[in-house]
Amino acid sequence: MATLLDPHARGRVILVGAGPGDPGLLTVRAVEALKSADIVVHDGLIDPRVLDLAPAAAQRISVAKRRARHTLPQESINALIVAHVKTGAIVVRLKGGDPFIFGRGGEEVEAVRAAGLPVEVIPGVSAALGCAAEAMLPLTHRDYSSAVSFVAGQCKGLADQDWSGLAGKGRTLVIYMGVATAADIADKLMRDGVAPDMPVATLERGTLAGARALRTLLADLGAMVEREKVASPAIIVVGEVVDLSDAHERLGRWATVAEGTFA
Repeated sequence: MATLLDPHARGRVILVGAGPGDPGLLTVRAVEALKSADIVVHDGLIDPRVLDLAPAAAQRISVAKRRARHTLPQESINALIVAHVKTGAIVVRLKGGDPFIFGRGGEEVEAVRAAGLPVEVIPGVSAALGCAAEAMLPLTHRDYSSAVSFVAGQCKGLADQDWSGLAGKGRTLVIYMGVATAADIADKLMRDGVAPDMPVATLERGTLAGARALRTLLADLGAMVEREKVASPAIIVVGEVVDLSDAHERLGRWATVAEGTFA
C-alpha cells in the first residue's frame, strides 16, 4: 500500500507528533511530512524551528489552546482541517508530543474519516518520554517500577477520577496538565493510600530552553509548585524512580531556608 506521504497524492491529512519541544527529537518521517505541507495547522508552544521546516509558501494556522482560553473549539478545528483537505491541500496537523497521548488525535482521525478523506498518523516523542529522558528519570526500572500509567490532571471532576492502583510502590504515575491542580492531586493520591513520602518530580519545559526538573515528596508537591513558581508546560511524575533522576531536590533546600527564617 502506498504511503500517504506520496508527493503525488493530494487532498489528505497527516497528523504529526512534534515531540516535547526540541526540533532534534522530530522523527525523519515527521520532517518529510512537514516539507510536503500546503497547510500546517499547529498547536501552541511548537518551536518556530519546527514550523520553519514547512515550505515558506505553506500557510501556518495556529489553533493554540491555553487553560480556560481556546482559539478554536475542537469541533471547529476538525471542520477547519476537513475544509482545507477538500480543496486538495496536503494538511499537516502538527501536535505537541504524540498525537494519540492527550493530543485529541483520535477525535481528529474520526472526523477526517467521517468526511471520507485519507489520513495518516506519524507518532512523536511524547512529553513524558522526552522530559523523563532529559532528567535521567527512568519511568520503568527492574528494581523499582514494573508499570507506568499516564493520566490528565486538568479535567472536570478530578476528585471523582479513579486513579486507585496507579501510583505506589513498584509503579510510576505520569500526570499531564497537572500543575494548576498539583495540591489537589497530592491530596487525592494520599487519600487513595499513596504514602506522603513518595518521591515526586515536576519536569518543566522539558527539552526546551529554561527546562527545570525538581523533586520533593508527595505531601510537599502543591507547596513546592507554588514556591518554585512551576509553570506549564510541565508534567508530574510520582514514584520511587524519581530518586534515580537528576532532578534537583527541593524539600531539603526549603527546610534549610525555613530553619534560617525561624531560628
